Amino acid sequence: MIVHDAPFNARPRIVILGGGFAGVAVARRLEERLRPGEAEIVLISRENFSVFTPMLPEVTSGALDIRHVVTPVRAELRRTRFILADVEALDVHANTVRFRHVLIGSTDEIRYDQVVVTIGSSTSTFGLPGVAERVFALKTLEDAGTLRNRLVWLLELADSTPDSAERRRLLTIVVVGGGFTGVETAGEIVELFHSVLRFYPTISREDVRVVLIEGGDALLPGLPARMGEYAAYALKDRGVEVLTGDGVASADDGGIVLQSGARIETKTIVWSAGVTPSPSIADSALPKTKRGAIVVDPDLRVPGFPNVWAAGDCAAIPDGEGGFYPPTAQHAIREGPDLADNLVNVMHGKPTKPFRHTTLGMMASLGARRAVAQLPGNRVLTGFLAWFLWRTYYLSRLPGLDRKLRVAFDWTLDMLFPRDIAELRVYSRRARSSAAADGGLPPRRETPSP
Repeated sequence: MIVHDAPFNARPRIVILGGGFAGVAVARRLEERLRPGEAEIVLISRENFSVFTPMLPEVTSGALDIRHVVTPVRAELRRTRFILADVEALDVHANTVRFRHVLIGSTDEIRYDQVVVTIGSSTSTFGLPGVAERVFALKTLEDAGTLRNRLVWLLELADSTPDSAERRRLLTIVVVGGGFTGVETAGEIVELFHSVLRFYPTISREDVRVVLIEGGDALLPGLPARMGEYAAYALKDRGVEVLTGDGVASADDGGIVLQSGARIETKTIVWSAGVTPSPSIADSALPKTKRGAIVVDPDLRVPGFPNVWAAGDCAAIPDGEGGFYPPTAQHAIREGPDLADNLVNVMHGKPTKPFRHTTLGMMASLGARRAVAQLPGNRVLTGFLAWFLWRTYYLSRLPGLDRKLRVAFDWTLDMLFPRDIAELRVYSRRARSSAAADGGLPPRRETPSP
């Protein structure tokens, strides 16, 4: 093990854990606020790119090229030292971070003066029997690519299957979770199937069954009722079965069992029903909520640990009204700069400021040029205008002009041509296992058929 230490009286070292929205935003603002040589900035992440996660469902359906929703971390930052590694442990008493290099597998340790935790979240299957071993998550780029290949694989296999019952079982896709990811994924899967069925002569629309399961009473829980109602209407109108008020009890190789006792025969379960903070912080001495999120003060500093900060999905950030800010990309992008400003203020002996952000709105794309959007003042927009707003806003938030142009070009092609059905077998056994681990799931089992 190599200990990366700083010589006596060296410049302070700020270590950022995680290269997602919040982590990169922190590093970028620190580069702006700190003079060259004033502090060493180090960012540790297991990927050398950041993923624009709101667009992952469209990657799954083939609407967007998989490389167009990622931005290299090194291209976004200029004065930050980047380390490609998995964070294994954070020792807040010794002020050290232990990490394992992704490519060579060796373990190193680095000391810090200030540490920023932005390592995101993992998929939670709540310990339900048989679920973790069988579901597909949608948290990482590898998840999206693996699921996309799976959908094309199912079409190919169903097209060569003479048994109509087996063909329907293969083409039954169950999406669990009626939040943003769930409704967007269900809509995109239907869009993919409807776009490419012309190429599969033995498959009809009646063979395709997409089921969306939400344990609550309505889709998009926590948002205005009209948004959930329209989402259910739009999805049902395109053939999605929407089941609300019923949760998952268990899963097996043949399908999924609901709490009501109903059973759905399926080979593919997409899980978007819950998240939990990354397990890499589970054993740290930091204060946490019941769900495992790091407790922070309004200025994003961890109480009792003056040199530890947290933001993004792994942090419970008080909203000033007795609750916490939601773990969304919109908030993470804004938490990062405020955290960096407070960290610099501490270094300069100035007071910190509480993080305050008024939610600009919430949006969910439903496919087929439909969406729902919550606007300021709790106004709700639905249909084509909401879809246009969704695409315009997220296109503007993509980092880099090159990514904006690539995604805009992909969207233009999608309006003119059917989805791409090339099954790119670039995901090795190790990569699929890695994708499962990134999503907080056990390594995926290898089977010869779905």
